[in-house]
Amino acid sequence: MHLKESEKISAIKRVRQVIKNGMFLFGLKNRLARIGIEIMPYYWVQEEAEDCAAPQIKGDFSEFILRELSFEEVKFISKEIDNMQMDLLEKEYQQCPLCLGLEHNNEIAAYMFIGLNNVIFRDKLFRIKSNEAYLTSMWTFHAYRGRNIAPYLRYMGYQFLKEQGRDVKYSISEYFNKSTIKFKNKLNSRHLQLYIYFNLFGKWKRHYMLRSYTDK
Repeated sequence: MHLKESEKISAIKRVRQVIKNGMFLFGLKNRLARIGIEIMPYYWVQEEAEDCAAPQIKGDFSEFILRELSFEEVKFISKEIDNMQMDLLEKEYQQCPLCLGLEHNNEIAAYMFIGLNNVIFRDKLFRIKSNEAYLTSMWTFHAYRGRNIAPYLRYMGYQFLKEQGRDVKYSISEYFNKSTIKFKNKLNSRHLQLYIYFNLFGKWKRHYMLRSYTDK
């Protein structure tokens, strides 16, 4: 086989792999967003649909304390996060005002927001009942990455909510965010519906359900 022919075959394989992994569509999605066309497929997820075991973290888990954080605390510790937009952080907190953090030696290792009321996502209403909760943004600080802190915080959040009588937990996972999907799957989460969201130049916005995984 000639070298050029071999290179062509190799290039074709790379393109196929990119498309298979969703990277082509992810890149196309980002390019369209730059000109005002937002197309976002996403899952409505039930987290811990079945009880899961506590994730193992690197280090002594007893050194980590779960506690609620005020918004002032969240703002203060988030200042060191690159490209953090405080106005968006405040908007997130207004809709999901319960913030749980993992504290280690008087330092916050990670935090996440939880909503206990109805949630509006891209102008779409998701109703939250009194025994339910909505889990959204979470952040692990660099010094604690690689220690499985995020899954542990998520799990501890489940236990906290159960004590509050909220044993059903929901969240949203963007279709192309494979790491988030993998992370939630480890905690026995499952997809309930697949939606796609369109926003054309901020003037035409629609959500369409593509598939329901609960239909029998």
